[in-house]
Formats: sequence, structure tokens, C-alpha cells
Amino acid sequence: MSGDRRLKVEKHLTEEDLDRLLNQTDDEKVSKRLTFVKRLYKGATPTEAADDVGKSESTGNRWLHRWNEGGLGQLTPNFGGGRPPKLDEDEQQRLLELLREGQPWKSQEIQQLLIDEFDVEYHPDYLGKFLRDLGLSYAKPRPKRPHRPENPDEILEERVDDALDEDDQPHNKREGEDEDGWVVEDDICTDGGTVLGFFDASKPQPYDNSRRVWYVDDPHIERELVKTHDSAVGFYALNGESLVTFTENEEKEQICGVLEKIREQNPGKRILLVLDKHGSHRCEYTRKRAHKLGIDLIFIPSGSPHLNPIEQVWKYLKWTMAPIVVENEAEFKNLVQETFEKITKRVSFAKRWCEQFLDFQKLS
Repeated sequence: MSGDRRLKVEKHLTEEDLDRLLNQTDDEKVSKRLTFVKRLYKGATPTEAADDVGKSESTGNRWLHRWNEGGLGQLTPNFGGGRPPKLDEDEQQRLLELLREGQPWKSQEIQQLLIDEFDVEYHPDYLGKFLRDLGLSYAKPRPKRPHRPENPDEILEERVDDALDEDDQPHNKREGEDEDGWVVEDDICTDGGTVLGFFDASKPQPYDNSRRVWYVDDPHIERELVKTHDSAVGFYALNGESLVTFTENEEKEQICGVLEKIREQNPGKRILLVLDKHGSHRCEYTRKRAHKLGIDLIFIPSGSPHLNPIEQVWKYLKWTMAPIVVENEAEFKNLVQETFEKITKRVSFAKRWCEQFLDFQKLS
């Protein structure tokens, strides 16, 4: 949470009530918390309000959460007596710093750290609650893609804007490349508007099993030993005709063959195609062929498949087909094409993408 972000603070008490409680209390802990809330009421950020009472940003965020959840009762627990916490606030802050330095941690490792550094031990059933109250999260660590830039969303937004701002220069051409061949074919018309779509290849298989279903008896399906070595190459169009076809491989000649089919399905309009930076997609051969077909390519940043909505189409397609048993490869390919055609009629897979990256006034 950034220090200058102003979050909503619930006004469980009026400012007059806060002032009255501040005047009545002799407890320094309560006084600091009430002063913290009063500063939030005045428009301070959690970081600013916490700093005013000598506390850290993480403590301020924790106090704000407690106040919003349960008011004064949550913000000032156990100050009227009862069993004191094993770690006071300063020790909890020190624990957070140690955990941050050495993250990620296993539960057993945290228990050992508590013993070594603070000479305390928590029951295993309570440890998780204690750590969540401190602001920790318990999740599977997600690997960071090494080639992903720090700002992939900003990069893609700029590339989409560049593609929508048409000029006389071939969009797919790179600086320094030969001028020969960068001409749209005579029989290609692109002045009837713009089609926007998403392009990708996948390898769905008849034995994919990604969906749970109900059974009365033993949950097994007898499947034929069917598989395909071909790639499914798809075009998910927002305002045009989607298609999926199978290719023997994903080399540039095969990819260009799919681009030609996309053009046949979407005549008379400029086509903007969002796709990843696979070698067969970004090579000059493919980029030039796409330009001749009136197709402008928008490459998503490296390591950012989440920025291509067709990934969600593939995921939903596999989930939809998972329980269906086919007898041979041809039947499976027909099933893929029928399912793809049906689900790509929905634009919801790209709703958030459009809200973030698309200027509809430029898409005409």
C-alpha cells in the first residue's frame, strides 16, 4: 500500500466523541490510537497519521483495518485488563521486519524464529490467525517471468494507441528494413472500418481433464486413446468473425496461412491483431505478409500472456470440452471448432482489456 494513498475511514464516532475520549483517557496506547483516527478524519493518509504518533506505515495500515472492521473495540483490544499479548507492538514490528527480510517462510520456520528471537511460541492452530492479523498472506508464490518488463500495461497501451493512430507508414515495418514489398495488395480493401481481434496458438487435447462433474458411482471416464499433434490457431474477434483452424506446426508459413483465412473471413476492413512475440509472429516474413493483407500487428510485451484475452478463451474452451468423449481426431477437431465458434460470440473475455487499453472513438 503506497504512503500517499488515501483510503476510506469509517466514522464510527464523531470528532466530538473522539475529543471527549482523548480528554478522558490516561492510557498512552489508547491516546495514540484515538489521535491516529482523528488525523484520518482530517484527511491524513494512514502513513501520515501513523508517523504523527511515532508508528510505522504497516502499523498504521493495521490500525486502519481494525478501526474500519470494528471501531474502538477492535482498535483498543485488551487494554482494560486480561492476558497481555506475547509480543507487544514494538516486538511485532520487529518481527515484521525480520519476516520481510527473509521471506517467504514456512510455518515451522516462523515458529523457530519466534523462539530464537523472542523466546515465545504460538500454538500451531493460532499461528495462522496471528500472522494474518499482522498483515501477512498465505499463498503459493508465483514465479516472476524473467523477460517481463516492469510496466507491461503501459507498453501495451502505447502500442495500441500507435496502431489506432493511422499514418502513411507501414505499421508492421521496423526501422532500417528494406522498403521493397511493404505494399497492401490491390484486391485488399481496408477503408470500411476496423476489426480488432486477438491471436494465439494452443494445443488442446482430447484427454484434458480440467473440470469436476458429479457421479453416483466410480468417477472415471472411459476414453479412446485419441490425441492430435496439430496446433489450434485461433482468432478471437471483438467486432468481426472469429475463427480457429489446425496447423501442422507454428512456423511462419503456417501462421501466414491463418492470417489469410482471417482476411477472407473479415473483408473490407482494416484488421488490428493483438498477439505475442513468438518468433514466427514477429519475423519480417510474417509482418510483411500481414501488411500486404491489411493486417496491423500489436505485440504484447514479453512474458505477459495475461494481456491477451484469447488466453481466457482457450482456458474456457478446455474446461467446456473436458467431460466430452470423442472417438477420433477428426471428431475432436470438429468439437474444438464448434466450441470455439460458440464461446467467441461473447465479448466478456475481453471486457477488462477494452476498458483499460481501447479508445472506442479511434476504433471506427
